[in-house]
Amino acid sequence: MIIAITGTPGTGKTSISKGLIKKDFNVVDLNKIAYEKKYLVGKDEKRNSFIVDTNKIDSFIKKNYKKKELTFIEGHLSHLLRCVDIVIILRLNPLKLENNLLNRKWKKEKIKENLEAEMLDTILCETIQIHPLDKVIEIDTTEKSLDETINIIIGLADNNFKNIKKYKIGKIDWSEHILKEF
Repeated sequence: MIIAITGTPGTGKTSISKGLIKKDFNVVDLNKIAYEKKYLVGKDEKRNSFIVDTNKIDSFIKKNYKKKELTFIEGHLSHLLRCVDIVIILRLNPLKLENNLLNRKWKKEKIKENLEAEMLDTILCETIQIHPLDKVIEIDTTEKSLDETINIIIGLADNNFKNIKKYKIGKIDWSEHILKEF
């Protein structure tokens, strides 16, 4: 089973993935694969980021991880992979997200873009265009510790992602923040 862990930058993907690794789960860094395998098709100069060939990565993941017991694919593009069985979208209140990105010393323009993406459910919208609704869950990490979020994911995995009703999509709404100045 392949599980995508995705979310706007700053929502906790990498920290949670490191915690899952410490608990002996198989976690694959999507960005690392993109760079190592040279699945980059260009560079977005405006955003100062590389453009990734998600079709090539999807084929690679499917070929190398589909037969394994349980593999988490971490990265903010992992929801675009068609080979994943479940997509976990990590969500974070934009006020806390802004603090996380400021602490990373990101440029204001990049912070604003990511805050807007979080408020407008961009990753969720992209995800449901590819994956069935019953295979997509959202976890609001705003008031949860890292360990709590990791334990939620492990609990879902232990139950083979059968009881995901509590994390059904559509319960998280940051739209009230859209008109605020960031």
